Parts: sequence; C-alpha cells; structure tokens
Amino acid sequence: MQLRLSAEDLAFRDEVRAFIAKALPDDLRDKVLIEQRLGRADLARWHRILDDQGWAAPAWPVEWGGTGWSGLRLNIFREEIAAAFAPEPLVQNINLAGPLIANFGNDAQKAFFLPATRRLDIWFSQGFSEPGAGSDLASMRTRARLEGDHYTVDGQKIWSTDAHISDWMFCLVRTSQEDRPHKGLTFLLIDMKTPGITVRPIPTIDGDHYLNEVFFDAVKVPAANLLGEEGRGWEYARSLLVHERIGIARTGQTRRRLVRARHLAEQIEAQGDAMAARDFRLRIAALEVELRALEMTALRAIQADGAAGPDPSVLKLKGTELQQASTELLVELGGPAAMVRQTAWLLGEREHSLTPVDTAAATATYFQLRAASIYGGSNEIQRNILARKLLAN
Repeated sequence: MQLRLSAEDLAFRDEVRAFIAKALPDDLRDKVLIEQRLGRADLARWHRILDDQGWAAPAWPVEWGGTGWSGLRLNIFREEIAAAFAPEPLVQNINLAGPLIANFGNDAQKAFFLPATRRLDIWFSQGFSEPGAGSDLASMRTRARLEGDHYTVDGQKIWSTDAHISDWMFCLVRTSQEDRPHKGLTFLLIDMKTPGITVRPIPTIDGDHYLNEVFFDAVKVPAANLLGEEGRGWEYARSLLVHERIGIARTGQTRRRLVRARHLAEQIEAQGDAMAARDFRLRIAALEVELRALEMTALRAIQADGAAGPDPSVLKLKGTELQQASTELLVELGGPAAMVRQTAWLLGEREHSLTPVDTAAATATYFQLRAASIYGGSNEIQRNILARKLLAN
C-alpha cells in the first residue's frame, strides 16, 4: 500500500519487518510460500512467538493482550505479515472468538479463554451456518433449552472450519421462538469434547479436509457458558461479522499473488513469448489498480473502528473477487505446473524456469477460493446490503 507514512510509522514498519525477519522460522515461511495448510503445531508455534512479542492479537483490548495500535499501524502489521510469507494468525481465534469474548464475555470467561486463545492453547471453531440457514442466520433451527444449571442443545451446524480439531465452538443457537426470528438467538461456548457431539468431515474440491458437519444430540452445556445475554446473539453476531468481512478481503495475500504473477510473466517473456507476457501484464496491472483502491477502503474501514457502514460489505465483495481473479491468473500463468502439489522437492527448485514454488498448489488454492464469495455472507447478500445502504432514499 503506497501511503505517505510519518517518520514514526516508517520506523514502526521497519521494526515489524526486522522482527519477522528474525523471528519467523524458515520452515513455516516455506510452507506459507507454497500455500500449504499449516497444522496445529505449526500455527501454535507462530502464535506463541507473536504472543511473546505482545503482537498475537494486536486489535484486542490492551488489558487482554492488544497493542493499542492505530488503524494505520494495524494495517501496516497485517500487510508486512503477508509480504513476509508469515502465517496468518488463526482467524477463528484472533478475529472472531477473541473479540467476541473480550467484548461480551464476563470476567471469568475472559480470564479463562483469552490468554489461551491468543497462544492457541485453545483452538476455536465457529458454529453459525446450518443446512437451511447460511447467509440468512435468522432461519437457524439449532435449539438450546435452559434446564436448571445447563442448556440442552439439539441441531446441526455445517461448513464449520476445523471443527474436527477444535477444542471449543462459539455457537449461535435459538433459545426462543417469540417475537422476530433475530430476537431469539443466543451465543453459547461449547466444549467440543461434550458427549452428544458428532463431527463429520466435508471433503472439498481442492482435495483437503477443513470443513465439517457438526451434530448436537441432547448436548448439555453449562449455563455458565452463556456468552453475554440470552437473546442478544444476533446483535453480537452482526458486530462480529463486520470484523470478519474486513478480514476476508485479505489484500496482503492478493498482492503477494500478484507479485508472483509478475515474476511468472517475466519468465514467459524470457522464454520468447512477448505477446503472451504483454497480455498477462495488462491483466496484472488492472488487478493491481483495483487492489490499490481496495487497500484504501480497508484502511478507511479499520479507522472507522468497526462502524457498520458500507465498507465491510465492499471489502468482502471486492476482496473475494480479487482473490479469485488472482488465483485464476496464477493457474493460467503456471499451466501444467500449477497442478503440482507440495512435495519435498519443491523447495529445491526455486531457480528453475516457471519455478514450482511460484505455481505450487495454484490450482488447489483456486478451487479452495471458489468458496470465498460464499462464506462470511455471500456476495449476493453483500450486494443487497450495499443497495440498502447506498441507494436507499
């Protein structure tokens, strides 16, 4: 992002770069370089490195491990993480569960969950979508009945990322059918080891497993695990979705892919196909212009401190479209090499023409990001939100 940074902000950027260069383990960087999905041990190692520096959860309240950085510095930090091929902190923990508990949890919940969430001693999954309720969360039917000192939960969640390896789920359930559908939703924190929970894998088109169905059959959840107030889940979820949609834009990751695309276009030109290289460069330049505009929108949204204006929906809509366009471009540039999956020999081929490192897993990533325009509220829903907020008289 090209901004006129103050001397202090430039010094901060240099501090972040120096820290990452020194602290990021080579093996983690190499895995991110080829877009390999990191396991729990890898991510936990990086979380703890960041937490020891005080940077694992920079946007959280200071008393729970946040940094107090300005919106600009948060943006600088996130872009430097992406540019350095450092792992992105676990979204469910840092962007979703942590802010939810910090803003609406009681003191006991904060003390128990937040330090462990920062360091990835606890791994969270999200329980929002259901077979009949995706972008329309008001239609959800998973029920929770208060029975003495516990809630009894029955129902099903779907598309729950990492539920098969998670320790806890922050789960939106229906506790009332009265009044408007949005009014009867409540957040519960559910221990995934509780009897009555069944997790079934959903294989994805990229050949991986990170999505799951989760079934609740008379699951007993202590009433102490109620997050905030009963019936205010929709209000809390809306606050959370603003931050999720800002994060889904992932401008740093898209810029990283466009840098790769430029390198590949140079390789094509060096092989003598100047016409094809020119066409690719024009497409790359067009995407870079759109990305620059989106980066400015992201900064504006961050500085608005989560205000529910149009920016989060713009970021989600355009950000996911650019992710899809950039991965499609890499697949075209890579040709057959884009089908190469992560194998031991990949990391030794960096000087090779059309290097596997530049194209490794490009097709798998392309397939995986087909879902980006659906999760976090489908892009069709975002267009409806924008129409209401920008076009209504």
